[in-house]
Amino acid sequence: MQNEYALLDSGEGRKLERFGYVVLSRPCEQAVWERQDPEAWAVCSASFDREHGWTACGGAQMPDSWVVTINDITMRLKPSPAGHLGVFPETRELWGMVTDTLRGAQVKGSGVLNLFAYSGGATMAAARAGFPVCHLDSSKSMVTRARDNAALNHLGDAPIRWIVEDVNKFLDREIRRGRRYDAIMLDPPSFGRGARGEQYKIDRDLVLTLEKCKALLTEKSVFLLLTSHTRGVTAPQLEGVVGGLMGRGKTATGEMELTGATGVRAVSSGVWVQWKPEQ
Repeated sequence: MQNEYALLDSGEGRKLERFGYVVLSRPCEQAVWERQDPEAWAVCSASFDREHGWTACGGAQMPDSWVVTINDITMRLKPSPAGHLGVFPETRELWGMVTDTLRGAQVKGSGVLNLFAYSGGATMAAARAGFPVCHLDSSKSMVTRARDNAALNHLGDAPIRWIVEDVNKFLDREIRRGRRYDAIMLDPPSFGRGARGEQYKIDRDLVLTLEKCKALLTEKSVFLLLTSHTRGVTAPQLEGVVGGLMGRGKTATGEMELTGATGVRAVSSGVWVQWKPEQ
């Protein structure tokens, strides 16, 4: 498996990560401990803070964009004014789970719905398993980035629908159309805005969104996968919400972590819950 990402160190409110040939220092509120390897920070290419934005380190040069392969999925990264890059590497272990689960499924007719789909890591994971995918995000620029990533992964001709839309409006329309999906993935933000300025708040809207997702799953559905980066949300909380709403079935949960070489302290960066129907 090709992987050009690694967490190099963390601590004192920051994380040091390698993305291919670029090493970046960015804020990390949960890293309240001391740094394990202070010398590692000397190789930093650039750092980000919310007051000054991006700053090149020493004689290094920060590229406008570059391409990396993370857990066999290739993506173009581009620094944003908010400190993001176009990938959340803590989700990379889930990409393999998505691909393996879908490859083992007996159905492929109705496809996979990926909501709040960002730059498309999970979309690529589903598409490489041979499933049709509907990729939805409210950001037109991010959907464009995801389409470019599909081409980088030789999936430019794969059956992927690219949708720029507010999630709940889209779900309502799909329900009226009678469309169904074999699997649904969603990564709702703590707070976000739809394509036309609609507000999304996870504490207000999540249950409603999940109810609509439930209505869109086929009778022989494969899974529903919910991830969350919202601070304070725990895996047992998500499991209770999903399990109680979806009914009979099996749930599995876990943490999403930034990880590196053996001995590097992992950083928890979110939680996930997967629901599967009883066979």
